Amino acid sequence: MKGRDLGELALRNLREAFLRNSLTTLGIAVGVASLVAMVSLGVGLQDLATDRLAHSGLFDAIFVTPKSAAANFRGGQGPIFAPPEPPRPLDEDARQKMLALPNVVEVYPDIRFPTEIHFNGNPFATMAAGVAPSARKDGAFDGMKGSFFSGPDADEAILQIDLARQLSDQPDSLIGKSVVLRYAERQPLADGSGASDGFSIVPKEKSLRIVGIVETEPAGGVGSLGRGRLLIPLQLAQTLRTAQANDLRDLLRNNPNQHTYESLTVRVNDPPKVKDVEESIKDMGFTAFSLIDASKSLSLVFTVFDLFLGIFGSLALVVASLGIVNTLVMAILERRREIGIFKALGASDRDIRRLFFVEAGAMGTLGGIIGLFIGRLIGLAINLGTNIYLKRRALPEISVTAVHWWMAGLAILFAILVSLAAGIYPASRAASLDPVEALRYE
Repeated sequence: MKGRDLGELALRNLREAFLRNSLTTLGIAVGVASLVAMVSLGVGLQDLATDRLAHSGLFDAIFVTPKSAAANFRGGQGPIFAPPEPPRPLDEDARQKMLALPNVVEVYPDIRFPTEIHFNGNPFATMAAGVAPSARKDGAFDGMKGSFFSGPDADEAILQIDLARQLSDQPDSLIGKSVVLRYAERQPLADGSGASDGFSIVPKEKSLRIVGIVETEPAGGVGSLGRGRLLIPLQLAQTLRTAQANDLRDLLRNNPNQHTYESLTVRVNDPPKVKDVEESIKDMGFTAFSLIDASKSLSLVFTVFDLFLGIFGSLALVVASLGIVNTLVMAILERRREIGIFKALGASDRDIRRLFFVEAGAMGTLGGIIGLFIGRLIGLAINLGTNIYLKRRALPEISVTAVHWWMAGLAILFAILVSLAAGIYPASRAASLDPVEALRYE
């Protein structure tokens, strides 16, 4: 029997029992829709998390700190403690060498310091932090009110929303106004010969214009929960020469004249290159780590999450396959005489099986296409409901579902395969009918 004849016969048989076949196809569509909706939710949440983390500026960054002095051991009758070697200083020379590494686009220090700001004659204690120009791409600044810094050393400040609410009941009204920053400046001391001999701490003030208010706190450096609540340009923070925790460490090491950094952030142009740059920094004698490994763990979690969503979504499709079995078995009972005539005219068992497989495949294909469309509508409804909820709470819009092209293809293919699997028993039963007994059937 030719393929064209099989197709015409299958379509004719499907039209004759239109209502029953339509309900079976609809059952497949519902199963595919539930599968697509659940998997698209898992994929959408994974895309959302990946995008947010990528925009946080953490997965293309390496955090560098100086190594602590460690005891050396020598072999023999027992360990002999040798004087520890001094760790390599994390100074400007080391910073320039890191900047010269391949794929490194930026190396900047983590400058955070406690401060006091004055606004309308009232003091407010807070934490100030320098922000690199590349931080403009961080997700924390996407929905900010106002604008980013006009220049790398502009006398401007961005307030975190909690600090802005402390300063005024109407935070938005602070944009354009000025605050006075009080900080401790590190000034070198000179001995009688003019050489530097330690440093002193001198209180200073700086007037800053508020240019923006950010809702979420930007990602912080090593071991910190955030950069600070008062954000200023990094270059400006460096020119202020504020006293840092590592200044006291240098003083205790009898090296007060050497300026070192407590930590550095190394920005890489491509996240896959982070590991190579990290190893190069470790070879230079520093402690370095990145969060790139955390993304692999996150991907594993979402893969398992998607798997379970797919399993639960497939249950409805399995139930729909039972409907296909029922429909085709009923078709065998109704068409026994027709099957007998086909066999009497020379149709082989293989032709009969192919006919029922074509009918099952047709229902699976149509059900898969309709189910994909319904699943997409469910996803859009989930996004709409989520964004309405977020909008009422003054939060930015997001997309929590995503249907990629490969999902659409796999959903339809899965529906066809399930339908064909469901048609195995009815097709085999139809092919095994005795043509003489089938012709006697009324």
